[in-house]
Amino acid sequence: MAPIIDSHIHLNPSSALPTLPWRDPSHPLHREHSVSDYNSATGSPSSLSGFILIEADHSSNDDPNSWTPHLQEVSFMSTIANNNPSCLALIPWAPLPEGAAKLEEYLTAAEKEVGTQAWKKVRGFRFLLQDQPAGTGTSEGFVEALKVLGKKGYVFEVGINQHRKGKRQLEEVWEMISRVQEGVEEGERVKFVLNLTILNQADPSFLAWREAMFTLSKCPQTYIKLSGCFSELPEKLRQRPAEDIVSAILPWLAVLLAAWGPKRIMFGSDWPVCTVGVGNDEAWKKWHRVVELVCDFAGLSVEDQERIWSGTAKEAYGLE
Repeated sequence: MAPIIDSHIHLNPSSALPTLPWRDPSHPLHREHSVSDYNSATGSPSSLSGFILIEADHSSNDDPNSWTPHLQEVSFMSTIANNNPSCLALIPWAPLPEGAAKLEEYLTAAEKEVGTQAWKKVRGFRFLLQDQPAGTGTSEGFVEALKVLGKKGYVFEVGINQHRKGKRQLEEVWEMISRVQEGVEEGERVKFVLNLTILNQADPSFLAWREAMFTLSKCPQTYIKLSGCFSELPEKLRQRPAEDIVSAILPWLAVLLAAWGPKRIMFGSDWPVCTVGVGNDEAWKKWHRVVELVCDFAGLSVEDQERIWSGTAKEAYGLE
């Protein structure tokens, strides 16, 4: 079995729950999620060589523009990085809409919070666009901030949701990437890693999504995650075996493989979000099986399978 890098997981201490408004007390994920919990969920297979820790969309109830909850999360992430060799990279939040100068100020504060050792594992930043007003990602401040990340060699994680925002959001991402990369030397272009929603062929938006995938795939230094999608599937389908899930989402999977190819697709679980409606003991293993079946279905070579399981993540995030 090829080595596996899980390119997308979230962790949080119980003390951070007040700054995770999307996980209110009624939410099934309203609890601590630790490395031990993650290891238990995966079964710690020998092929799992590590994970990439992604920010969890924290915010302040008192001041939505406050950096405090994000810097607290950065501190927590640094503790994980310093004490767990399996944590290969960190992707914290960054205030990209505030422009280049504020981003530089935030990076200085975050590096001070993290410390030299853990900061080496910071390979990029994320700011969720899916809940933002139209035009956020293409604003002048956002574009200039992304150029700063490129000059520093960082990745930008793009999170969008076509279910809620439609075709316009995909078009905005294409415009954002084009503007950020235009006229910039290859060595200073920010790398983009896309996290996208899953669409069934019966969805009215499927054709627009398919067209957008082929368009976005032409952008240089852009990658996509084949990430846990159970939260977006019908409840009954989540409970079905991996084989049934693959059959149901086959059109979506076929488009991703045709547009991006295995050299720009990476495995990610989106743990613990992937456990909602599935169960902590089953979700990671089921998604792993789904990706195995996808590789078999596509008749991928050993080399191409290794790209999906770990090679693409190594390239995108600059891992050894």
